[in-house]
Amino acid sequence: MRNFLALFLYRLLFLLLTPILLTVLLIRSINHSEYRQRLTERLGLLSKKLKTGGIVVHAASVGEVIALKPFITQLITQYPNTAITVTTFTPTGSAQVIKLFGKQVQHNYLPLDNIISTQLFLQRLKPQAIVFMETELWPNLIAQCQAKNIKLMLVNGRLSDKSMRSYQKLNWLITPAIQRFDSILTQSQVNQGNYLAMGANTERCQLSGNLKFDISLNADVAAKQTELANLITEKRNIWLIASTHPGDEALALKAFELVKQQDNSALLIIVPRHPERFEQVAKLAEEADNQVLKRSKKQAVTLSTNVWIIDTLGELLAVCALADVVTMGGSFNEIGGHNPLEPALFHKPVIVGPNMSNFKEILLQLISAQAIVQISENDAMPQTVATEVLRLLSDSTAAQLLGENAYQVVQENQGATQRSLTALQKLIN
Repeated sequence: MRNFLALFLYRLLFLLLTPILLTVLLIRSINHSEYRQRLTERLGLLSKKLKTGGIVVHAASVGEVIALKPFITQLITQYPNTAITVTTFTPTGSAQVIKLFGKQVQHNYLPLDNIISTQLFLQRLKPQAIVFMETELWPNLIAQCQAKNIKLMLVNGRLSDKSMRSYQKLNWLITPAIQRFDSILTQSQVNQGNYLAMGANTERCQLSGNLKFDISLNADVAAKQTELANLITEKRNIWLIASTHPGDEALALKAFELVKQQDNSALLIIVPRHPERFEQVAKLAEEADNQVLKRSKKQAVTLSTNVWIIDTLGELLAVCALADVVTMGGSFNEIGGHNPLEPALFHKPVIVGPNMSNFKEILLQLISAQAIVQISENDAMPQTVATEVLRLLSDSTAAQLLGENAYQVVQENQGATQRSLTALQKLIN
């Protein structure tokens, strides 16, 4: 009775909040027009042309889409007569799905979690199963799936100690949602333990490893790598700071001033995480007295340019291949870092900041293998970052060893994709 009342109140609250959430999307669209497009999908109103009876895979944004790429690719191969629908919640995630899979999959936004929108969504697609990733828990949609006997699977399950403390305050809502899953596959034993502590069924909650280790390179990345490399006219030391958030660029630009004092031909490449910040980041770099070029201009990066802003989508992996040193954004603030395994694919030395809470287990593995440099919290952060960047730019042996060790960690931990596919096959076959 208590669980029923909790779900009822959640459904009522989310229904009332829906107009506010739509307003938020419209406000975001002021700087990023894609947020006001396809709003009907946010309400569960999907095209009648969509095929039914298939498998839905939800990847919230770009990082999740990339991590799920091998899983989705194998689904397409193994179920050629089954409709595979990939949902996202952000426009950048949507663009990534279209770029990677084109018409191989059906694609739309996952609707807001109100009872009317999710009901329309399920009525239109009538899926056999829905696969969620990491921390994606939509209590209303999950409850409706269970009621309709739609199989529920969580892959790459991640529940940090911090998230768990937050979830425990809402255990009246979160625990029933977790218990409705037919299968929960976790990244690590720590995450598995946290899901079990939140009430997950022991027999349904298994360790599978991290999908993010199963990344690989393909012909498209190689072609993009060549295209970008041809734009850089001179051999230069290149420092890349990837997936940046507010504060990351300011720190990097201060550190870069110190780098330039030792190497005035060095090139800083900045890849902002969110497209709506492209212009803002370019302006920051210009105000720091740099000659700035935007990737979207498709112009050659000559020696007169010392900061290159990648204001395009889907090119981060290829940019990693160009760098001599890579720093992951989001690790110097409350964001919790971004995936350090992507540059590891290219044997690149990686520097991260003090907060890598989103990749805690991966970070520990990399540190244990002497495969990453982590900067500790200190009052002279730009100076510390600049010192490490200059060390790795000048010491090719140390840089190569870091990169090789990181690549080896990736190779040794692959296999989560196949384990996740096997678990899904058991549910729907």
